[in-house]
Amino acid sequence: MVQETAEAAKPFVMDATFWTATIIFFLAYAVIVSEKVHKTIVAIVGASLMLVLKILEQYEAFHVEELGVDWNVIFLLIGMMTIINILRPTGFFEYIAIKSAKIGRGEPLRIMMVLFIVTAVLSAMLDNVTTVLLIVPVTFLICDALEVNPIPFLIMQVMASNIGGTATLIGDPPNIMIASKAKLNFMDFIIHLTPAVIIMMVVMLVLIRVVFGRRLKTREELKERIMQMNEREAIKDPVLLKKSLFVLGIVLTGFVFHGVLHYEPATIALFGAGLLLLLSRTHNPHHYLAEIEWPTIFFFIGLFIIVGGVVKVGLIKWMSLKVLEITQGNLFATSMIIMWFSAVASAIVDNIPYVATMNPLVIDMAKQLWPHETGISLLQHSELMPVWWSLALGACLGGNGSPIGASANVIVVGMSERAGQKISFVRFLMYGAPIMVLTVFISMIYVWLRYYVIGF
Repeated sequence: MVQETAEAAKPFVMDATFWTATIIFFLAYAVIVSEKVHKTIVAIVGASLMLVLKILEQYEAFHVEELGVDWNVIFLLIGMMTIINILRPTGFFEYIAIKSAKIGRGEPLRIMMVLFIVTAVLSAMLDNVTTVLLIVPVTFLICDALEVNPIPFLIMQVMASNIGGTATLIGDPPNIMIASKAKLNFMDFIIHLTPAVIIMMVVMLVLIRVVFGRRLKTREELKERIMQMNEREAIKDPVLLKKSLFVLGIVLTGFVFHGVLHYEPATIALFGAGLLLLLSRTHNPHHYLAEIEWPTIFFFIGLFIIVGGVVKVGLIKWMSLKVLEITQGNLFATSMIIMWFSAVASAIVDNIPYVATMNPLVIDMAKQLWPHETGISLLQHSELMPVWWSLALGACLGGNGSPIGASANVIVVGMSERAGQKISFVRFLMYGAPIMVLTVFISMIYVWLRYYVIGF
């Protein structure tokens, strides 16, 4: 802690180390955006350069919270991925999708709206990438049975996954990262972001009805085909499903009360993963653990180290001072700028590296404004909280702006193309960009009213 405080307090100069770290940072960003090299490789190479060139010491990278890897984020992801990998083969998600289609009585518009709600709720409870991976294949099945174009269904599900994922701490990786840095708990996100998401969902459902109400039609005999589907046949392992839902219930309850229980979310997720592995009675956990998205995990690790390097040399401090110069310390203006800039930036680049950069910037900005505050009183200063929520809303919702704005988008576009239903960049933009602007505008009004007019 002493070393960490000393590093944070040390003034920065634009020397050779500063420029070397800055070049590594921006070069890594540029290559990630270009997609010429896999982003995980870029992150690992960039991180190793920071260490080899002694910009960041290995101790700092792995043991100093302010400069190094955020292990709470890493192990929360590993724990949740393990739980989902055990739940996936039970057929639970296929059951939900078929049941949703039957609730819609075979009507394409109703089915789209029900799947929109289901995708958003599952994305909030689990995560948006897992949700679309499991819902999309069944959506193709339903659309084939109804003989309707699946592309509008798929794009709406992507929108729902990013909007729903915004609502909770675990729904979208940017929220996990913000929560860990700002020391926010699960209920903080429920209290502050879920109301905004509910408003967006209502607006989106009205929009779906207006846009697709007359376009989504099918024949009566095809509707009957949907009603004849047996969702129970989708359940492949009912015993494991019951165990998985039991453990998932414990984990979600733990997330709700983790602030009261004084456990980090990672601890709860790892406990759930270990318990479910034990209850699954698997003799070899290799299969479940091998399916963890290890490239994503190592991407996070590398990214944290790269960002830690530019935090140490002072680039983030310089950027935060520039933001304060532009806004003249007006935190309402700062919130609005961060929200809209985050949305636009997240539509262009992956929102994960963007938030990894913005987190220390917000913290450093807070240090400039309240130099005598430390710890939780600084990170959760009443005037700073709207800035954190603006960052979360902008980064998560901005992912809807383009096919590359969020991981869920990339996955759905790829799955659709493999199924012979290509979603062009322009077609995605025609849906995604207006929805991004609409939802961020709703967020702007929400933040303004809640924190700067009503004041709670």
